[in-house]
Amino acid sequence: MRNNEDRLGVKDEGQTPPILTNNDTQSNPLQFVTPTEFVDLPTKGKFYASDHPLHNKDTVEIRYMTAKDEDILTSKTLLKKGIAVDRMLSNILVDKNIKIDELFVGDKNAIIVAARISGYGADYKTNVTCPSCGTSADWTFDLNEVLSGNEIMHEKAAGTEITNDGTFIIELPKTKVNAECRLLTGKAEKALTAQTEKRKKHKLPEATLTALLKMFIVSLNGESDEAVIARFVEQMPALDSKYLRAFYNKVVPNVDMKQIYQCESCDADTPLDMPFSVSFFWPNE
Repeated sequence: MRNNEDRLGVKDEGQTPPILTNNDTQSNPLQFVTPTEFVDLPTKGKFYASDHPLHNKDTVEIRYMTAKDEDILTSKTLLKKGIAVDRMLSNILVDKNIKIDELFVGDKNAIIVAARISGYGADYKTNVTCPSCGTSADWTFDLNEVLSGNEIMHEKAAGTEITNDGTFIIELPKTKVNAECRLLTGKAEKALTAQTEKRKKHKLPEATLTALLKMFIVSLNGESDEAVIARFVEQMPALDSKYLRAFYNKVVPNVDMKQIYQCESCDADTPLDMPFSVSFFWPNE
């Protein structure tokens, strides 16, 4: 046995070495520290306010899903309320100052995909319909490929400019109005869904497009009054409306949900959006 001089590089002054217990010398096989990982944020933190925990942060740390998180995902009460996934996401975020509802949609999607990979692997098997021939079949998406497709809006994207407030300005082609827009958070998406459901409940005509425009437009030529924005949106030329929605979808930072689907029936290779079906977090296999 090596003496203290050999082991520590100091002379033994006659002190009795501490007695080591089994717990000190052997690791407990039942003790397990849940690993964590860093998820790349599509926004790179550029669109969060200066007081937000993710302001200018490229990544967010999450821990791997556990059996306890599966309890959350299978809770009948949480599923009925439609908050099971959000509750699970809140549970796996290492920084508890981050609120799920305050995440931009693209960043939330990246975290959802990363959590699914840690919990059930990168293969996501679900039923899809071929856009070319309409045939339904099972198809396996590679979630690692989804995460590798993180996109950040280029600061010099044609026809837009990013402001210091994390918004971006687009000139509308028909009216030449400068529309200042913001990214939608999870909270905004929930509000939009609730608004749509409320209109259905009262048997009112759908107004999803105008509701969406009113939600992400911050100002028009510097005018930020909500009533003014609402009136403009309702009278906006269809050309401007279509352009704004298309441009918004194009430049908003998000994970790339499209993968090439190879149909066995018609042999077509078609880009297909990955659906979020019940098998995403509740796989049968």
